Amino acid sequence: MVKKFMKNKKGAVGIGTLIIFIAMVLVAAIAASVIINTAGKLQHKASTVGEESTEQVASGIQVVKVMGHVDTASELVDKVGIIVTPNVGGEIDLSATVLTLSDGEQKISLVYADSDTDAYLIKTNGTKDLFLNNGDPATGAWPFADGYGTASEENRFGIIVLQDGDESVTGSHPTINYGDKIVLAVNIGNFLDNSGIEPRTKITGEVIPEYGASGIIDFRTPSAFTDAVVELQ
Repeated sequence: MVKKFMKNKKGAVGIGTLIIFIAMVLVAAIAASVIINTAGKLQHKASTVGEESTEQVASGIQVVKVMGHVDTASELVDKVGIIVTPNVGGEIDLSATVLTLSDGEQKISLVYADSDTDAYLIKTNGTKDLFLNNGDPATGAWPFADGYGTASEENRFGIIVLQDGDESVTGSHPTINYGDKIVLAVNIGNFLDNSGIEPRTKITGEVIPEYGASGIIDFRTPSAFTDAVVELQ
């Protein structure tokens, strides 16, 4: 019965059948190639996005401390030194970092004061006076003269290097990595209309890196300035 059934069935033969068979194989091969190529691109994209997301979350900058210098004549804070260090995740290019400060009435945005001579990037292993500008980092590490910041193009911060094991904080792209500690120097008195920060003034701001979490600045100045140097945050 089975033999009789099979004898009644005839296979399709001929050049037309062969062409159809080859076409089916080619279509299947092309489809497989497209799927494999697409899967490879998606895998690479997912890996890249994952690495960038991890770097974005883990990286960033943190504010360790904020120090202020008081002008005894005006009894206003005229200089601010912001000690920062990077988070674990990666390197931070300070030339691509923005510093913002606000007293509630004004908000300033500062970028790195790059120069060919590195005049505003002070590398020192210690200093006698952080807020003194005398050309000798051993005794006075402040990168700006007292009048700096009065001109319109001087909306910039300087850098004082406190700790930099691999000496990466240098040149036009000073870069900090894990363990480095630097000071962002600002002649704040020359950016505010009242020539400085008054007592009992709320100051907020951020140190915004190119990527990663921003360092937060949030303090209120004392009700009276009894010392020439005050710890603000």
